[in-house]
Amino acid sequence: MDTWIWVVIVIVALIGGVVIGFFAARQYMMKYLKENPPINEQMLRMMMAQMGRKPSEKQVKQMMNQMNKMQNK
Repeated sequence: MDTWIWVVIVIVALIGGVVIGFFAARQYMMKYLKENPPINEQMLRMMMAQMGRKPSEKQVKQMMNQMNKMQNK
């Protein structure tokens, strides 16, 4: 076979691998986030209770706003 055919086969395989890898990684991340959701208000209250604090609703909202700001940066 000619060399150019091998070059085409390698390029097609590389592009196929990138596409399949992208969708596999996307599916894995969606499954991971579904099984392990990010911190919500309930988890925040539980963590603060474990530290010996009884947070007010205002404190919980402030913490959630701070966490959302940090996540968006």
